Formats: sequence, structure tokens, C-alpha cells
Amino acid sequence: MNTIIRIWKTREVRKSILFVILMLVVFRIAAHIPVPGVDASALKDIFSGNQLFGLLNIFSGGTLENFSIVAMGVAPYITASIIFQLLAMIIPSLEEMNKEEQGRQKMNQWTRLATVPLGIIQGYGLIILMSQNGSFFQDKDALTMFFAILTMTAGTIFLMWIGELISEKNVGNGISILILAGIIAGLPTLLSQTLSVYDRSQLITLILFVVVAVVTIIGIVIMNEAQRNIPVQYARHIQGARLSGAVTSHIPLRLNMSGVIPIIFAISIILFPTVIAQFFLSAKTELLQNIAEQTVQLFQNQLFYGITYFVLVFLFAYFYTAVVFHPDQVAENIQKQGGFIPGIRPGKNTSEYLGLVSSRILLLGATFLSVIAVLPLVVQQVTGNPNLVIGGTSILIIVSVVIDAMKQIESQLSMREYDA
Repeated sequence: MNTIIRIWKTREVRKSILFVILMLVVFRIAAHIPVPGVDASALKDIFSGNQLFGLLNIFSGGTLENFSIVAMGVAPYITASIIFQLLAMIIPSLEEMNKEEQGRQKMNQWTRLATVPLGIIQGYGLIILMSQNGSFFQDKDALTMFFAILTMTAGTIFLMWIGELISEKNVGNGISILILAGIIAGLPTLLSQTLSVYDRSQLITLILFVVVAVVTIIGIVIMNEAQRNIPVQYARHIQGARLSGAVTSHIPLRLNMSGVIPIIFAISIILFPTVIAQFFLSAKTELLQNIAEQTVQLFQNQLFYGITYFVLVFLFAYFYTAVVFHPDQVAENIQKQGGFIPGIRPGKNTSEYLGLVSSRILLLGATFLSVIAVLPLVVQQVTGNPNLVIGGTSILIIVSVVIDAMKQIESQLSMREYDA
């Protein structure tokens, strides 16, 4: 309550939060405006009992089930961001650009521009994919398809703009908050579906679901806050216009540096073969049709799906950490500032030490993230309740985004109090 009162009394923070709430209201209104020409009843039949579309719906922010003007959510923008992050690792000139503020702004502009063609491609692919399970357009002609794809792409750009406006208010990452809003909006439907089929025989299942949710939340909070502090000693310290004696500081290495990004990456990759296979289920060539059917059946196997999901999350945790954490640069900055890690030589030895420590702590962080990702699948196999399949991923995103938003708000409050 004290924090809420402090937020309300701080004019700038209060205005920022009210603005974010207003933008989320606009997003939820847009989520209920369907693309012109869509048959709502046919769309409902397609989504009933389809696990793949249910998972896609979560990461579109709950907008896909209505096939709204923002049905694709921010997925094309996320894809464009991933592409440029990968290119920055491969192309040295892009890596140099990413180190400077002006270069980062230019890459952000390229990411926005790349979102448009990716949105067109994804919009077309989404329509074709869903059409494999039934027609949901009243008139499926070329002009209707053109306006549908154009509307969906414009919706994605609109959400991208809203996300950037939210990010500018410094109360959390705008794109993540939009995904969070979509997940929370879907919770009432999830609860109603669970309660509609509830009877006394499912009491153990319900208790198990609550226990898994609580344990997951506690575990995610602990892992998000956990860090290894590497001591750093500086021979000289500048204090005003004078040089004082040695000072000791530390470098915080987080147990999970990548947040929920490995989950998003892994789901994007694991859905890709199934999505592509859907295009060839009605192929004229028998070989292609058989391969497509076997691919779909393979990924419907819960054991194969779970193992693949676990491995991909684990690998992407290491991959994304390598993108955001560079031991060479950290070691170089320490050496330039006249610092050193006690017992470790400056330069290359410091870089190797930081790399070794980060790899060791990441082993625990990546394993925990992978377990959290597949835990709902394990519980679903034990209980037979399909509503638990996407619970862990949803909780992971909710908790991570809320923690990040709380930290940014607390930082703003502290800054305002310091200025006062």
C-alpha cells in the first residue's frame, strides 16, 4: 500500500501508469474488432480443441481467436528483432553499430521497416494455415484476402507503435506488457473452461494446478532475483576533484540473463515445422503429403514435443546470454578503469574467468528455465487436464514482466525522491 500511495503522489509516475492503462484499453478494444469478411462461428469451430492455435493465440496476445485486426499481435516485430540480433553477431559492421546510440537507433528503424514484409508473409501464412482446418471467410476471393492481409499488417504496426509509446514511459517493456495483457485477458476464459467441466473427482487435479502455479511463481521470482557478485577492486577512486584510495565494487552476474526470450525463441522454432507441414498436407505429390503427415504426427507426440522443447529452451538460454553478455568487453572496461578481480590477472585472464563463471551459473539458470517450460506438459500427462499445457509459459511471462515493471517504477520513485 505504501508503494501504491507513493506512485499516486508522484505526478510523473502516476501519469505514465494511467497512460499505459489507456493504451492497454485501446489494445483490448482493437482485439475485438474482426477482420472484414470473417465468419465468427466457423472461426470458433477451428479453435475448439486445437492445441497449436491455442498456443499461437497466447503469443498473439489473445487476439487470434477473434481473428481481429491485431490477430498477429507483435510476432512479426519480434521476428524482425531476432533477425537483426542474429545478424549483429555475424556481421562486424552491425555489431559496431549496436555499440553506439545512433547505430542502435538506425537498427531499430530497420527492424520497424522489416516488420512490414514479415507481417505480410505471416498474415498470408496464417490465413492459409487456418484455412487447412476449415473456411472462416464468408467470401474467399483475392480482394478479400488482400484487404485481410493489409488490415492485419497495419494492426501489427499499430501495436508496435503502442508498444514503443509504453516503453518510453519507463514502466516496463511495451511489447512484453502487450503480451502480458493478452495472457491476463485470456485467464477468465481459461478458468470458465476449467470450472465448466469440474466435478469432485477432479479436486486433486485442481489442487495440483494451484500448487504448480504457486511453486512456479516462487521459483521464477527467486531465479530472476538471483545473481553472483564478482568482486572488483579499483586501485584509485575519483571523488570530486581528488583521488582517494582503493575501493571495492562488484559485477552482478544474473543467474538468468535472458529472461523469457529463450521460451519465445524455442516456441517459434518448435512451431515452425508443424506450420510448414500444414501447407503440404493437401499436396498433389504423395511423398510430400506423407512427409507432412509424419511431421505433424511427430510433433503431436507429447514425449518428443517435451524433450525437443526442453533442449531448445536450454540451448537458447546459452545462445541469448552470449548475445547480451560479452566477457571481453567487460574485462576491457575493468582494465581501462584501473580495476582488477582479486587473484585474476587483468585482460584475457579476466575475460576467461568471467566466461567460466557465467557458464557455470547459467547451467542452473538454463536448466530451471527448461524445467519450468515443460512442467505443465508433465502435469498434463499425469492429470489429463489440457488446460495446464500452456500454464507454465504464461506464468513465466506474467511474473517476469511484472518484476521488470516493478523495478522500473521503483527506480523512477527513487529518482524523484532523490531529486526532491
